[in-house]
Amino acid sequence: MTADDDAAIIAAARAGFLDEAADTLAQFEQALLVLEAAPDDAETLNAAFRAAHTIKGTAGLFGCDDVVAFTHEVETLLEALRAGGRTLDEAVAAALLEGLDQMTALIDEVRSGARDPAVAARGAALAARLRALHGAGPQGDAPVATQAAAARTPADPVSADATWHLSLRFGPDALRNGLDPLAFLRYLATLGQVTACRTLADEVPALDELDAESCHLGFELRLVTEHGRDEIERVFEFALDDCSVEILPPLAGAAEFDALLARRCGDDDAARAALLAVWQGLGIDLERRPAPAAGASRSPAVAIERRDGDDDRRVAGADRRGGSDRRAARPGDETRFVKVRADKLDHLIDLIGELVIASSGAQMVAIGAGHAAFGEAAQRVADLVQATRDGALALRMVPIGETFSRFQRVVRDTGKELGKEIEFVVSGGDTELDKSMVEVIADPLMHLVRNSIDHGIETPAERAAAGKPAGGRLGLHAYHEGGAIVIEVSDDGRGLQRERILAKAVERGLVAPDVQLADPEVWQLIFAPGFSTADKVTDLSGRGVGMDVVKRNIESLRGQISLASHAGHGTTTQIRLPLTLAMIDGFLAMVGGVHYVLPLDVVAECIDLPAECRADDDGRGARAVGTFDLRGEVLPYIDLAAYYGVAPAGGRRRSLIVVRDGTVRIGLVVDRLLGEHQTVIKPLAGIFSELKALAGSTILGSGDVALVLDMQALVADAQRAVTAGVHGVPR
Repeated sequence: MTADDDAAIIAAARAGFLDEAADTLAQFEQALLVLEAAPDDAETLNAAFRAAHTIKGTAGLFGCDDVVAFTHEVETLLEALRAGGRTLDEAVAAALLEGLDQMTALIDEVRSGARDPAVAARGAALAARLRALHGAGPQGDAPVATQAAAARTPADPVSADATWHLSLRFGPDALRNGLDPLAFLRYLATLGQVTACRTLADEVPALDELDAESCHLGFELRLVTEHGRDEIERVFEFALDDCSVEILPPLAGAAEFDALLARRCGDDDAARAALLAVWQGLGIDLERRPAPAAGASRSPAVAIERRDGDDDRRVAGADRRGGSDRRAARPGDETRFVKVRADKLDHLIDLIGELVIASSGAQMVAIGAGHAAFGEAAQRVADLVQATRDGALALRMVPIGETFSRFQRVVRDTGKELGKEIEFVVSGGDTELDKSMVEVIADPLMHLVRNSIDHGIETPAERAAAGKPAGGRLGLHAYHEGGAIVIEVSDDGRGLQRERILAKAVERGLVAPDVQLADPEVWQLIFAPGFSTADKVTDLSGRGVGMDVVKRNIESLRGQISLASHAGHGTTTQIRLPLTLAMIDGFLAMVGGVHYVLPLDVVAECIDLPAECRADDDGRGARAVGTFDLRGEVLPYIDLAAYYGVAPAGGRRRSLIVVRDGTVRIGLVVDRLLGEHQTVIKPLAGIFSELKALAGSTILGSGDVALVLDMQALVADAQRAVTAGVHGVPR
């Protein structure tokens, strides 16, 4: 391998470490927030400790000493909590959360390669706080990795009672998988002092047979430490696939070493003699080691095990001799995850979209040819394409709960900053949404959450005066409805102030002083650029920047945002989004020679055109918007021909499609129904941006272009026109 190859491998491993560190930090934050509310939750405390230890261990493997040093302080405080030597109070919770922020900053420094003196200074001060909280004395500025060694000078006697024996064998794929045996030995120094170590190179092949990417090394070493077995085991938990570890406790007897000898060497006399010679070089005299006293309690030898799926395997006892590749038959592989670059996945979705279009064209040719076998084959291909499409789209679907969880810290910190008590309630976190949409929706949701805390929920004193509980309630909910995903941000605060909003709108010239607006129209004024009713500018709000951006971002996803509020009882902000931006199951119709597609999920039924929706016999008098009677229920309708200013097809019986958008139903008058159609949505060029109620376009199998209808815009137009008593919409 060349130096460039080595650099590429290291860079890839480093990138993987940074990605995993970000995920682990998120898990750590979640555990800390749960602990703050439930300090006695032992399982969550263990999860927080494991997360901190994981970050410390992986950072140590990559030589990130600053991360290791600081995370050690956090880990030590968590260990004190686990041991019962310290209780989790507000000071400890705050320090741990600040420690999380510091760990994040240090990981960011690793990612960028730049070091900030302010981060180092903040870390030193916070480390001192953490040490004070778990009762340790000041340690100065010495790195944690050297503190244990510095505490024991060469003149200090080595206590045999604290000397552990470790037998390590790294597998042939250890180097390929990014493991560095030396890094593990360095990391052991953070637990104590490695007093003796011997490298076993008897498995290294001759030079002409040597594979430089394979590892053939083993180690026998003595470790003096006051730490327990669990801490030693955790050093190697990241390498269980590629490392065999045997741990003998202090004062292990001759029988235990004999058992280890049998596991390592079997019946190979030469290998047994060689290993005995190594042990003698380490100062181990088996003849002088006493047998255990009757009834004595001694920690047994430990072989670290790995649990993979439902199969428990003794990794430590695995036979490495003969170069067997344990990775070739690893149970539980079906549960593993593979990370894929987002651009590759997007390219796959694009290709499948083109495949959908090509499949539709093949079906049309088969139907036109009237060949039964050809038609059957084309239908089979179409079914497989649809299954492939669904599977590819599912790859991009992620639970919205991953986004929701990041707001717990925002609610906690903002509530404390404003002196407000807030209960944060999340539901529907398993609702899935396209990942590209999740990334866009995160910032608007963040703004809405902060707005609810700042403007909506009152202080405890204000709530008590209003007869409410001192603690406010903030909810974040997600659910599926009518082929869309609905996300709601709700609070039980003071609600929107109608008169104040109207006064500010009149002041800014947004509405006339004598205009009469319904509540939903008043609430929509909040989304005007620069609109704000705050009395003063704060770090959180008051600049009039945000809600217009929130609306613009949501509409860019073909979504819709609406507000509902009751004075004194709170506000609910509802966001409706399509499930995906790429492909949909559509319903195809024709109006005036133009094909239109609407999402199949919103289609409730198709009926003959009611009499009240029909034009005069000569084709004149067609109304773009009106109402009709559907089995005793009066619903609005839109005649798409009149709405878009085209002549309807003559001599053909027209139809009405009843569509449902949320709880609202309207009718769409079309010339011809063409049935279901798999639709690949393509954006419209900027020149068509002013066209009404169009979400995009698609290409049919015939090569014709069909327009994708924006159902939210059509519903809004129909409701607005009918409410105002207007029977014609400007073209």
